[in-house]
Amino acid sequence: MQPPRTRYAKSGDVSIAYQVIGDAPLTLVYAPGWISHVEVMWEDPHFAQFMTRLAAFARVVMFDKRGTGASDRDGGYPTLDDRMDDIRAVMDAVGVERAALFGVSEGGNMSTMFAAAHPERVSHLILFGSFAKRSWSPDYPWAPTPEDRQAWIDHIVRDWDKTPDLDEIAPSRAGDAVFAEWFGRMARMAASPGAAKRLAELNTQIDVRGVLPAISVPTLVLHNVHDRDARVEEGRYIAERIPGARFVGLEGADHLPWTSNTEQIAGEIEEFITGVRGGPAGDTTLSTILCTDIVGSTARRAAMGDADWSKLIDAHDAGVRAVIRRRQGVEINTTGDGVLAAFSSPGRALYAAFDIQDMARALDLRVRAGVHTGECQRAGAGVSGIAVDIAVRVASHAGPSQVLASRTVRDLTIGAGFTFEDAGTHALKGAPGEWQLLRVRR
Repeated sequence: MQPPRTRYAKSGDVSIAYQVIGDAPLTLVYAPGWISHVEVMWEDPHFAQFMTRLAAFARVVMFDKRGTGASDRDGGYPTLDDRMDDIRAVMDAVGVERAALFGVSEGGNMSTMFAAAHPERVSHLILFGSFAKRSWSPDYPWAPTPEDRQAWIDHIVRDWDKTPDLDEIAPSRAGDAVFAEWFGRMARMAASPGAAKRLAELNTQIDVRGVLPAISVPTLVLHNVHDRDARVEEGRYIAERIPGARFVGLEGADHLPWTSNTEQIAGEIEEFITGVRGGPAGDTTLSTILCTDIVGSTARRAAMGDADWSKLIDAHDAGVRAVIRRRQGVEINTTGDGVLAAFSSPGRALYAAFDIQDMARALDLRVRAGVHTGECQRAGAGVSGIAVDIAVRVASHAGPSQVLASRTVRDLTIGAGFTFEDAGTHALKGAPGEWQLLRVRR
């Protein structure tokens, strides 16, 4: 999968790298933990799968905090207030006034601060593996002592050039050598040893306990009950002190949300912010739907007569099926003068759309096409669901020999060689909100 395009928002004089995936009406801002790199993260297939699952029901905005990843790293020693302002800067750059915040680990602290300070800009607050304080005290006994915390920091920085030990942060992947090598490389791309040390020491000073009672937005606290990096008691502590917060303990040990329990985590978030929970992973799949339609078919049939038209349609259908097989798709349905097909990637669907148009042109036919990526219900060998309906609506807005796509398709094919031109914002029958459509060119 091609990662979305990296863009930059200005937070004061600091440039914050961010990406946007999907075009759902609801926006979910993902605030990462200690370190991240928005471009390298997509190399892990589990992370890519988790993000595309979230993008099935929300427009996901992810970013690197100042001092890490592709964001500016020379901004001094950032405070929680500075990092909180990074959320505002990214939301402003995307053009979203109100969003759900999804804070992971230390990203949860900046998210709680933002939700307390700017409740008018936060529709929902979701915290995963988060904590209220990063250093032990008698009234917060679950955090590491200052000595243990410093020993951990010294050990991590000393071994920054080595394959990391995943026993605490992602024990479910501890035996996965490929993941461990990638995680170590991602960490080195995200921060130098000195920067990692400085950020970890700053995180040790975090204490947002006094902020929690001031949060007034709907809050969901998710925590793996066997998390060894941030104890489950810390998640319960947060939930007990945020008015009306809901706590969900998950049967897992990872400190990261995309390495295990991903369907349960995504499902809890989906239900919390949309009111509806998608089906289990075994019943759903992320698919790209292609809908094609012959332009002017009724007039052409009347001019040719039924017999000749039937022969032409047979040739068209045979050509379409050959393209679908060649591009490794699955036919869902034929519509008399068009077809619906599902593909495992948006790139294959777009290539198939252009191949079908080329084939139809040789038959003196003009075909319009619409493409959309979304979560679908498995139905036998094919799929069904709202994503199929949206692809049909997208196709209905296309002109003769045009391919139109949703923004989700564009976000997932950046760098694949296609050109996307804005085709305006449209209301799609049966789909909530306004949808940006794009003309696709090879």
